[in-house]
Amino acid sequence: MTLLAVENISVRRGSRAILRNVSLQAHAGEFIAVLGPNGAGKSTLLKVLAGLLKPDSGQVMLGPRKLASLSLRELAAQRAYLPQNPHLEWPISVERLVALGLTPRLPATGGLPEDFRVLIDRALTQCDLSDKRDQPATTLSGGEFARAMLARALVGEPAMLIVDEPITGLDPKHAMQSMQLLKDYARGGNLVIASLHDLSLAARYPGRVIILVDGEAIGDADLLTEELIHRAFGVRAVLSGQGDSRSFTLLSPSKK
Repeated sequence: MTLLAVENISVRRGSRAILRNVSLQAHAGEFIAVLGPNGAGKSTLLKVLAGLLKPDSGQVMLGPRKLASLSLRELAAQRAYLPQNPHLEWPISVERLVALGLTPRLPATGGLPEDFRVLIDRALTQCDLSDKRDQPATTLSGGEFARAMLARALVGEPAMLIVDEPITGLDPKHAMQSMQLLKDYARGGNLVIASLHDLSLAARYPGRVIILVDGEAIGDADLLTEELIHRAFGVRAVLSGQGDSRSFTLLSPSKK
């Protein structure tokens, strides 16, 4: 089932093209990694897919409807977006921060319904934060806060989850746990799209990789390969391992 259809979208900033004629189709049940060098347009693409940025040309369809035709409430009920480097100013508890992900479904009055508490408890457990639930979110470490924001994105069980660098700042254990969580979430019939920089994790967990360079989609494949890494980053990479143990060793760009 095609959930998201992107048709020749372009985004410009003055005379500079940030995205150029990007097209893709994404389906329910897919975990897609968006890779590319700094300035390739990854964050811009994710904002367009999330309905937060209108492209200068082209269109995005969410199911049978144009993404631009959805109200903010309709959009929030169907997709969750986790930006790169999120911030929080208010010292609310971790539990309350995660509960914000349920805002589109919250009743106008009264407390949290009991079934919402079940969702919050599950998201906290999935992101290894159950013991932090009453702690002010502003006192979390950078990695803990990143996991709390991921829990907030997941708690509402959106059909489409778009996350920009969700494992930045995480220790290896929690980075792998978070990637497995995203993979399992996609397997549950949802669409997950994530921009990533860790090539080895991108080789193990997503079922599809899209490569952006200078605002263009130059690759779309089921697996990350040495050739795709060279095309994207201009460096040689050596693959070792298979399946969940796939890993890349990067060589100096100067080596032939």
